[in-house]
Amino acid sequence: MMDLDLDAEIDRPSNPLDLIERLAALNNWTFDRDSDDELSVAVTGGWSDYHVAITWLAEVEAIHIACAFDLKVPDRRRAEVLQLVSLVNEQLWLGHFDLWSSENVVMYRHALLLSGGAEPTDEQAAALIKAAIDACERYFQAFQFVVWAGKTAKEGLEGAMLETVGEA
Repeated sequence: MMDLDLDAEIDRPSNPLDLIERLAALNNWTFDRDSDDELSVAVTGGWSDYHVAITWLAEVEAIHIACAFDLKVPDRRRAEVLQLVSLVNEQLWLGHFDLWSSENVVMYRHALLLSGGAEPTDEQAAALIKAAIDACERYFQAFQFVVWAGKTAKEGLEGAMLETVGEA
């Protein structure tokens, strides 16, 4: 196994979450800075309200984002939701979905690696949040179909992947 010495302390000119806090304020999102390393943001989407937790992980020099929606998974649908998580993750280029076992909620997770003291740009911070919200918006209905309509993972995914044109 390769041994890498990466224990050097990186001196950063600012906290990377400060940039994301400013982004939340500019978008008029409700947010709360829980600590220097944690930020909670509420974002209203087309299908649901999203709870976005953004954490600065200094030990790995990464901004971690976790985005959840209000959809509690009952134990009887757990296996099918896990199958859906697997099918959805096969389609994602960025991030992944998990079924958070302690709370039985579906959560999108991703991280922005800032090794060596790199500072995030406005565009990177916006893209990190956009990727999370877009993924949740894209697949929310699939999870809802499986949890509330009793559909199989494959049926849920197929139903959510239908593109609609126009408005009714």
